[in-house]
Amino acid sequence: MNFPLYIAKRYLHAKSSNNAINIITIIALVGVILGAASLFVVLSGFAGLKDFTLQFSTIIDPDLKAETAKGKSFFLTEEETRQLDLIEDVTVYSKVLEERVFIMSDDKSYPSAYIKGVDNNFKKVNTVDSILDQGSWFQDKTNQIVVGSGISFNLSFGVLDYNKAISIYVPKPGKGQITSAEKAFNTVNAVNVGVFSINEKLNDTYVFSPLSLAQRLLNYKPNQISAIEFKLRPVADQELVRARIKQVLGNKVVLKNRVQLNDALYKMLNTENLAVYLIFTLVLIIALFNIIGSIIMMILDKRKSLNTLFNIGVNLNDIRKIFFLQGSLMSIIGGLFGIVIGLTLTLNQLYGPLALKVFITPTLPYPVRIKIINVFIVFFTIAILGILASKIASSRITKSLVQNY
Repeated sequence: MNFPLYIAKRYLHAKSSNNAINIITIIALVGVILGAASLFVVLSGFAGLKDFTLQFSTIIDPDLKAETAKGKSFFLTEEETRQLDLIEDVTVYSKVLEERVFIMSDDKSYPSAYIKGVDNNFKKVNTVDSILDQGSWFQDKTNQIVVGSGISFNLSFGVLDYNKAISIYVPKPGKGQITSAEKAFNTVNAVNVGVFSINEKLNDTYVFSPLSLAQRLLNYKPNQISAIEFKLRPVADQELVRARIKQVLGNKVVLKNRVQLNDALYKMLNTENLAVYLIFTLVLIIALFNIIGSIIMMILDKRKSLNTLFNIGVNLNDIRKIFFLQGSLMSIIGGLFGIVIGLTLTLNQLYGPLALKVFITPTLPYPVRIKIINVFIVFFTIAILGILASKIASSRITKSLVQNY
């Protein structure tokens, strides 16, 4: 039998003759339970909020994107196209051309837009129907465009609004003094057939158009593009596909996956997640000071029993181990109860009745996501901090304390 563990369990269940010690122990245990539950709920809430944010930011991001490594564009040859078609794990790919443009509609102007010319395969790479608020997607080889809701609002035009003339301008490359607007800009007149809504930044930035329109606006050749967007099979080995694409296109492109395309956003969300975890860990550390106080009070209350144990041959290390195990068990049990409570609250937010949910807006429940890794993070955080607290408290037992009673 593990003697220190046996005594620690007895002390953990037994009530002290001093009611104040019982109250302190209960407060310490409740603090650990609430701390663990709070940490789990916050991590689950942040995981849900992260997914909620990313579903709008990455909705039009492909599985892989090959961007030009130098300059603004590159040429895709017929041989390269044929080899890309032979890559089995690539379901479909779309040729893309992006450039900053200046838009005018009647007397209003919008200088900070980007035109994104795409081919017919773009609808297969991305679910464009899910982003359209009004109208429909454009037809290929036309002057039709689909704009973000922010651009539509700022320029005051809607879908198929023929009373509003829409002109798209891009500066002509070259040197020398500008003598007229016609010589300074390439221009196309367009008809808006749809309005999309993704997030505020994209809504205020992008204009989708047929690839041919963008190439004509920029005086590009038919095989001159700025990027290729790939959709992969669900079971595809992304690294293997990257290697195959790189082998075909060489060093003229840089390949990025969905995470790399939103590198700044992912870094921000991960940093915020870490900050939230550290803040709540600090709260747990403060709560675990109660564990230290509770064990020290218990040591003082049990001095007579400790003196008896010492006199019958129990060494000082085993006596220390009794209270070390008591504090560790208190922390671990409290942590487990806290995780169960946190899991219950999170499940209620996911599947419970509407009356018991927390809402961001009157119709949108706060998003949460249960991740197994968060269970382990909370458990090990509580366990490690509880063990450290128990070690600090049990180290207060000295030979003179147990001898001189």
